[in-house]
Amino acid sequence: MSLFTKAFAARSALKSSFLSTSRLSANAIRQSSTKTLDRATLTIRDGPVFNGYSFGADKNISGEAVFTTSLVGYPESMTDPSYKGQIICFTQPLIGNYGVPSGTVRDQYNLLKYFESPHIQCIGIVVSDVAMEYSHWTAVESLSQWCKREGVAAITGVDTRALVSYLREQGSSLARLTIGETYDADEDAAFDDPGAVNLVHKVTTKAPFHIASPNAKYHVAVLDCGVKENILRSLVSRGASVTVLPYNYPVQKIAKKFDGVFISNGPGDPTHCSATVQNLRETMENNPELPIFGICLGHQLLALASGAKTIKLKYGNRAHNIPALDLTTGKCHITSQNHGYAVDATTLHPDFKEYFVNLNDLSNEGMIHKEKPIFSTQFHPEAKGGPLDSSYLFDKYFELLEVYHKKSGLQFHADDLLVDILPRERVL
Repeated sequence: MSLFTKAFAARSALKSSFLSTSRLSANAIRQSSTKTLDRATLTIRDGPVFNGYSFGADKNISGEAVFTTSLVGYPESMTDPSYKGQIICFTQPLIGNYGVPSGTVRDQYNLLKYFESPHIQCIGIVVSDVAMEYSHWTAVESLSQWCKREGVAAITGVDTRALVSYLREQGSSLARLTIGETYDADEDAAFDDPGAVNLVHKVTTKAPFHIASPNAKYHVAVLDCGVKENILRSLVSRGASVTVLPYNYPVQKIAKKFDGVFISNGPGDPTHCSATVQNLRETMENNPELPIFGICLGHQLLALASGAKTIKLKYGNRAHNIPALDLTTGKCHITSQNHGYAVDATTLHPDFKEYFVNLNDLSNEGMIHKEKPIFSTQFHPEAKGGPLDSSYLFDKYFELLEVYHKKSGLQFHADDLLVDILPRERVL
């Protein structure tokens, strides 16, 4: 045996021993950490039952069980208003290892730096292996501490592979997470269906607020259906001050005072927002040259306002790595998504054409008007966390704002619409 062969064999043995010891140590830590945790049970209505341990709030909850394949960004996902009323199953095995950053730190635009909204929006989370200890320079508390403080139920020790396999086969399902007991799955009254209520009404700002942009050239009205902080940041960082309005605000009455209208993401069934749909319909009819951009639920509401229909997907699309094909250029973009409903592309109005298509399930991912400056996407171009392949769509929107701004001759002043006396943060 050569000297090189001996050295390689010794190195391999050392590496093997190290990995074995590491796994044993990790398993020992996991086992010791669960000894102090209460038993918990995740029950899928008319489906399997999963036993584990509670590491969140000591409360029983029920809602829609969905899954996300995102590898990072659990603080952003959990604070995304689009998850309102849902129980998130993370397919990434280890969750919580980098802790939770501060929910009070704000950036130069007075927007939350690390969260997408002030509080956790989902009602529960399911993970395979929770990290009770964490390490990251921005972290101020553990995932467990955060969930307990926010009143969010959480379960660990679940075979998330089996759970996701079931959800992919049967579709998103109603579920109940109980602490210290197993709930009778036959009692249907125990399973709340968040899709049966207007969730947007629960997450929208309760009154208008304003976010100023330094040396702002444009003024954009944002319909808040559950807007993420990074969407607002994507607008103000490019030079648009924004006035954020409740989702059902009659924007058609003041649309002429703005350089553009934006419709945000949000949770639930878009057909619950009938007032918003009617307001958008009138806005498009009365302001043919006004730039309008919608993301996620905003895309669905624009489609409904133009006469199209929406459908509920089997298990939705929630991830940071979903390919979407731009039908106008033939280019594929890796996108971040979080939605359970989609636009039926076969029902699009003749004035619109399909913009993007999902290359996994071929569902619609956007639409664009053939003549007017109106377009929308189902995915999230602002993606936090996630890829920024499609962030150029905000630049496209600002090009449309510039054209309209020059034509209209609008000049934004701080006292327009009394924005100087509006709150500077969303009104809860």
